[in-house]
Amino acid sequence: MKVPIAIFLFTISSAIKAQPFDVIIIQGKIMDGTGNSWFYGDIGIRDGKIIAVGNLKSAQTKKTLDASGLVVAPGFIDVHAHIEGNELSNPTANNFVHDGVTTVVTGNCGSSNLEIEKYFRRLDSIRLSINVATLVGHNTVRRAAMGDAKREPTAAELQQMEQLVQTGMEAGAVGFSTGLIYVPGTYAKTNEIVALAKVAAARGGVYASHIRDEGDRVHEAVSEAIQVGREANIPVEISHFKVTYRNNWGRSPETLALVDQARQQGLDVTIDQYPYVASSTTLDTTVPTWAFAGGRDSLKVRLANPAIRERIKNEMMADLRRKKLKNYSFAQVARYAPDSTLNGKNISQVNLLRGRKPKPQQEAETILELIEATNRTQMVYFSMDEQDLVRILKYPHNMIASDAGIVTFGSGVPHPRAYGTNARVLGRYVREQQVLSLEEAIRRMTSLPAQKFNLRNRGLLREGFAADIVIFDPRQVADAADYATPHAYSKGFRYVLVNGQAIIDNHQHTGARSGQVVRRLNGL
Repeated sequence: MKVPIAIFLFTISSAIKAQPFDVIIIQGKIMDGTGNSWFYGDIGIRDGKIIAVGNLKSAQTKKTLDASGLVVAPGFIDVHAHIEGNELSNPTANNFVHDGVTTVVTGNCGSSNLEIEKYFRRLDSIRLSINVATLVGHNTVRRAAMGDAKREPTAAELQQMEQLVQTGMEAGAVGFSTGLIYVPGTYAKTNEIVALAKVAAARGGVYASHIRDEGDRVHEAVSEAIQVGREANIPVEISHFKVTYRNNWGRSPETLALVDQARQQGLDVTIDQYPYVASSTTLDTTVPTWAFAGGRDSLKVRLANPAIRERIKNEMMADLRRKKLKNYSFAQVARYAPDSTLNGKNISQVNLLRGRKPKPQQEAETILELIEATNRTQMVYFSMDEQDLVRILKYPHNMIASDAGIVTFGSGVPHPRAYGTNARVLGRYVREQQVLSLEEAIRRMTSLPAQKFNLRNRGLLREGFAADIVIFDPRQVADAADYATPHAYSKGFRYVLVNGQAIIDNHQHTGARSGQVVRRLNGL
């Protein structure tokens, strides 16, 4: 007698579910990542995968997590991270997992590891507490091919860059990124970016861009990112979408309209955002980019020339005037290695400490001295408007992303987004201000980024998907980090599971390191 295939498959499925689970999460309000309404249910996990979702009252399990009164959601996916360099010293990635993050996409803003396969092997050997995917960075491959030269590449140099992007994509990178305000990427013309994006597009990648300008020329910069998507036939992700400085406040309807128009034309264009009115990048960005052409040694030669030094400062003054800023008090030091006592002080305060008069020209001289003393000074820039932030946050094709790295607790004065990005959205903008529904906010943190970056079997609470799960109290979830005291873990996250292992258990990091490398090719 033949058994109908449907009955046969049902019997196998029932037998699998009858086996003891490693973990069962019971009685939670399940928000599955789709944006649909929540429902009460249980989740059974075995061998790092979700095996069953539903009523598992009679099932056997090795461990039970009681989620009564709590929300159960897919682990959050941070599509804009910068973890390179901190994996060895901080493999437990505490600041991310305490904020509900289970997967990050690094290699953003044009900066990545050059040898992606080697990077992945290193991650496989040390094991992190989070999953990691990466992009191939334009600045990285351009510097490898032609240094910090301020010119177009030769045919041979462009071919070398294309080969580096191809090698990274074949190793499993999820796409190609640019940082068009940074040296040397800022020297590249659009046709160069399109050529490299085509290489990533041919292998199923995404184009993620820190666009060329987020201030006066933001319209043109957003348009350029869309142009790359159109000409290279590649999905586009515009990083940390914003409009900066007072003279541009209120322009978010204009820039969002550009994205909407592109989508109506059939282009896959999305954005990401951190929920703060301050940005964070290096002190170098206050100086004209031409001054860095040829590398930092060339910069030092230019700064040693009084006439060129004065020209640089004059251009810095002109930039302040364009932005309608009186001085550099908007720029706060996050990390200055030669003198940690400057961390947390703004440039106007640092200038006074150096015995100079409170004038912007004197502050520019202070900036140049700081840049001369070290290769990297991390800053926090207060430059955005809350109304633009909220308007952008409401946009449905927008993901939540921290633009942060793995931080050492207590070291420096970093941007609070490194600790509280997701909790801030869930607490401030969902619970308190009701800018988004809870289900929609979770969709932006889970299934939308998984779909965009082709992170298969993640981002949803479905049978067969990886057991990356966050369990939190929607009444208590909140960010604790602020600009003055940024080293503070988010509140309200009871459990965080990565590939079925509890990384956060009853609010405490277990030390487990069950993260995996997420390669585009094999969809782990």
